[in-house]
Amino acid sequence: MKKITPFIFVLTFLFIGCESKKDKSFIGVSYPQDLAIEDGFDGRLLLMFSKKLKPEPRFQINDGKNTGIIVGVDVENWKPGEIIKFNSNLLAYPINQLKDLPSGDYYVQAFLHKYETFKMATGFELKLPMDQGEGQKWNISPKNLYSNPQKVNIQKNNFLEIKLNNEIPKIEPIEDSNYIKHIKIQSKLLSEFWGRPMFLQANVLLPKGFKKTGLKRYPLMIFHGHFPNTFRGFRNKPPDAPKKDSIFNERFGITGYKFIQENEAYNFYKQWISKSFPRFMVIEIQHQNPYYDDSYAVNSANLGPYGDAITYELIPHIENMFDGIGEGWGRFLYGGSTGGWEALAAQVFYPKEYNGCFAACPDPIDFRAFTIVDLYKDKNAYYDEGEFTRNLRPGIRDGIGRIKAYLKDINRREYVLGSNGRSGDQWDIWQAVYSPVGESGYPKPIWDKLSGEIDKEVANYWKENYDLRYIMERDWSEIGKDLNGKINIYCGDMDNYYLNNAVVLTEKFLEQTNNPYYNGEVDYGNGAEHCWNGDQENPNHISRLRYNTMYLNKIKKRLKLTAPKDNKLINWD
Repeated sequence: MKKITPFIFVLTFLFIGCESKKDKSFIGVSYPQDLAIEDGFDGRLLLMFSKKLKPEPRFQINDGKNTGIIVGVDVENWKPGEIIKFNSNLLAYPINQLKDLPSGDYYVQAFLHKYETFKMATGFELKLPMDQGEGQKWNISPKNLYSNPQKVNIQKNNFLEIKLNNEIPKIEPIEDSNYIKHIKIQSKLLSEFWGRPMFLQANVLLPKGFKKTGLKRYPLMIFHGHFPNTFRGFRNKPPDAPKKDSIFNERFGITGYKFIQENEAYNFYKQWISKSFPRFMVIEIQHQNPYYDDSYAVNSANLGPYGDAITYELIPHIENMFDGIGEGWGRFLYGGSTGGWEALAAQVFYPKEYNGCFAACPDPIDFRAFTIVDLYKDKNAYYDEGEFTRNLRPGIRDGIGRIKAYLKDINRREYVLGSNGRSGDQWDIWQAVYSPVGESGYPKPIWDKLSGEIDKEVANYWKENYDLRYIMERDWSEIGKDLNGKINIYCGDMDNYYLNNAVVLTEKFLEQTNNPYYNGEVDYGNGAEHCWNGDQENPNHISRLRYNTMYLNKIKKRLKLTAPKDNKLINWD
């Protein structure tokens, strides 16, 4: 991080007197002239409290039991030297209001998440946080401002002034290598929608011995998932990390996981360059946007035509550059979690443009089980309500079923991070992708963020446009023939986010299909957590690192079955 000015943190203890009775504010934040821009800043100003110094408070906000405390306010045209006061009645997370902060010692940090102005094709002018190359991670996004953490004692009737004195520097692009290329194009479709230049990027892994001659044509594997700054899981040298270390990975219950990751990446490299390994291309797409670290790869009222832009602009561009087959029979989709949903969605919405999807632990693919919420029958997302009961719905569990977080609290954290669905986090991106445009120009909420009351009109819009099981069932007579043999879904039956519930419901439909029968595969990992991808032989912490080789035998069979007769598939023999 680049330090702009010498450390300044002003702590002034004052009795606010009559003013405190009016606004009940006890914390104010400002920034100096040397960080200013002409029109002032728009954005979300955040204030965080923690009991420990490391990591910084901005890295301690999460859904776990050890989260810090956060509160936020929107700012517009914020000028240097102007003090933004935090009212003690402001909504906070995980406590109720800022005034509920117990007296005592804390590390406090202020942070400005900057917004830009977008003149949308929808006719609205919106203020949104544009990605700066980091993948929509607010706490590390370049150009954002933050203060140095400082230990303070919070007492009633004290006024604390914090000065933002640091700006996060820009991210330098990653250089190409012999095998990995970084491609960037301006999308005409997306630029028209957002009212400014918008780009699509991809990290391309080229086959051993690639030379652009036009004589060989390579199948294309599209690995969907969260923002990748470069191609992941590929390493051309042995691990740097020690085989054994003292860092315990709580999720997998092991130490030395960094070594395992680096070793798997190196093993993949050795496979990739071997004589017997099939020759094909792999791409990971960068399609971060003002709402999240990726677009969900579909057309959306709020995000624009990302599905069309990826399918008809980016992918043909890459295939032309690197001698791809350039036809649907030579393209395959795979991914896990968000990437699993994207793989299935792209296959369903563009059935002829891809020749098979392998969707692991996908985000909810049947909205009757939107994690554990039935969007169509339930009245409230946060509470399972009976005539005399009202039980909180869980949002995250561990591998043996212990609840780690509740939906109500997860959504509250997002609400504090950003109003109008601008948190850049999971539930807000689902809303941004699936919802119609609201009266304000921002995504119309699927439910009230604080109360959890579901908007049934919005839920029906979601159903007709993005409920993948429902859409397949509704349209099977039209698209079924083009999906025959292409749908493969995998999920652990102890998925941490309850994603297996929707897979079970979808499987019931698929097994009932006829004219044609879907002729694919649905499989479950016994006791497996999130990111299980169909590997019945290896533990999850290993199999989740092998997406790029996991489905190759099945793809080979599919290619031999469906490729045109005049194609010899020499790259796969």
